[in-house]
Amino acid sequence: MNLDAKIPSGPLAQKWDNYKRDAKLVNPANKRKYDIIVVGTGLAGGAAAATLGELGYNVKSFCIQDSPRRAHSVAAQGGINAAKNYQNDGDSVYRLFYDTIKGGDFRAREANVYRLAQVSANIIDQCVAQGVPFAREYSGYLTNRSFGGAQVSRTFYARGQTGQQLLLGAYQSLMRQVSLGTVKVFPRTEMLDLVIVNGHAKGIVTRNLITGAIESHAGDAVVLATGGYGNTWYLSTYGRGSNATAIWRAHKKGACFANPCYAQIHPTCIPVSGDYQSKLTLMSESLRNDGRVWVPKKVGDKRAPGDIPEDERDYYLERKYPSYGNLAPRDISSRAAKQVCDEGRGVGESGLGVYLDFSAAIQRLGEAKIAERYGNLFDMYHEITGESAYKVPMRIYPAIHYTMGGLWVDYNLMSNVPGLFVAGEANFSDHGANRLGASALMQGLADGYFVLPNTISGYLAGQLGKRPKADAAEFKQAEKEVGDRLQKLLTIRGKRTITDFHKQLGKIMWDYCGMARNEAGLKKALELIPKLREEFWKDVNVPGEGGDLNQSLERAGRVADYFELAELIVLDALMRDESCGGHFREEHQEEGECKRNDEQFAYVAAWEHKGVSQPPVLHKEPLKYEEIHLATRSYK
Repeated sequence: MNLDAKIPSGPLAQKWDNYKRDAKLVNPANKRKYDIIVVGTGLAGGAAAATLGELGYNVKSFCIQDSPRRAHSVAAQGGINAAKNYQNDGDSVYRLFYDTIKGGDFRAREANVYRLAQVSANIIDQCVAQGVPFAREYSGYLTNRSFGGAQVSRTFYARGQTGQQLLLGAYQSLMRQVSLGTVKVFPRTEMLDLVIVNGHAKGIVTRNLITGAIESHAGDAVVLATGGYGNTWYLSTYGRGSNATAIWRAHKKGACFANPCYAQIHPTCIPVSGDYQSKLTLMSESLRNDGRVWVPKKVGDKRAPGDIPEDERDYYLERKYPSYGNLAPRDISSRAAKQVCDEGRGVGESGLGVYLDFSAAIQRLGEAKIAERYGNLFDMYHEITGESAYKVPMRIYPAIHYTMGGLWVDYNLMSNVPGLFVAGEANFSDHGANRLGASALMQGLADGYFVLPNTISGYLAGQLGKRPKADAAEFKQAEKEVGDRLQKLLTIRGKRTITDFHKQLGKIMWDYCGMARNEAGLKKALELIPKLREEFWKDVNVPGEGGDLNQSLERAGRVADYFELAELIVLDALMRDESCGGHFREEHQEEGECKRNDEQFAYVAAWEHKGVSQPPVLHKEPLKYEEIHLATRSYK
């Protein structure tokens, strides 16, 4: 297999303009003859469906929730990056591009990242026009704040609700197209398979989550915008409905899965409080603008934070990374938190926590100003912990938050399966081995509003009249496979719950393929996961029937996919015998920092599925840099 990224020729800064100048187009009269399937209604999927509908295509939009407004994009609280340089502090398209490449530890595709930086400024204009209530200065101009991995203020925000407000903007645009008849939304519908006809993605098989009906939908192209796969680890900041089924089923139909081991650990999560938890709650990275991270200097110091004098506190991020301080990137900040907790200096009953302290900021700015900036986040923290962060420091600890891996795509956002496009977190393309904060919303909206609508026409221009009917043999076969799989789950009638299996898988993943990894642990995980998967298919208990509302059946299918995906994640982590970004191999470090191996691993690892229990085939896309030079990633 030849993984051709289809990167346009010309200087880096001109590639996107050159691409749009030379792209094949579909004329307005023909656009209404095309049906495009968009799976997912978060920022990437909602923006894509709205924009494609605005362009005149017929769009079918699929949503597992009862409304697109419930997509997990609402949980991205802190902000969205854009190279507007409103603060006149030295920002530029190039600086955003470089910060993103460096933040990803030089493991991202250069051309895609530069395009993302270029498009970022347009996103803000688009969202302001939609009425997104970004924070403003007293004068009325949009204001910015800082995020990790940058020395400029380029993050636009709406208090601690940025994702929600941006999603409402996309939702408005989507509903406008629904009212005009260009988009039809299918709520409470889950994609369970991709349909390939003559080598091209031409449709999907879905299950109606209310009635249980299995249905086929044909289209001229399929867009997957279904988010990441962090729930493979069980405890994460993802919503419980977030899952990997759409991209995993596409992978099993031929789409390569790229860099699956790149999972981001977010440093600012409320610590685990008990075995009863099914998810974790994120405290936005934006809090690190005014909050200072510290632990006691003495091992085992269990005094209340207010009783620990200033000279007995270790502000370890400020000490270790003086240039960036508390805004060091997520992977680095997470490992630093783990290190001090492993030393016995962690706080809280479990010792797995560090303080995020706002006392200095409140003394400097006043409580009212802090409440204005972060009030809803402080309220959320109080609801969960019963503590007021205005009075005592927050307690935080790292947790799985985002996945940089995903289906492989080229510059067009098309996978190696013709006609299958992938947008947002579901693809691998922009973040390398570590995503900088406030870049998820940027990528999702860039892909949906500006990239995909410009690139999909090049494929569609040669597909007029080639759309199959939804009763074609390929669809019937896919429906049968989906039905057989569901029936198999229902007939096991074992003794263990779905959650029990998922928790056990999550513990294996966190212990052996979490914040730190090593060869022995990864090999151990590759022994444990197949055994647990085999036990799942023999002893899981899925109550109810298939022809009705059955959330247990939904979860069982998703957990079954997690087992297969988990094995690929661990295999990828074992193969990548280096440390980079969120992939930290303990054997490869220098003074506690990642030690990359550019000579052997400067490539995208794209895995081809060959069957469950069969070894996948690794394909490599070399990472070539025209504009930047590979360098040691330092924030000191």
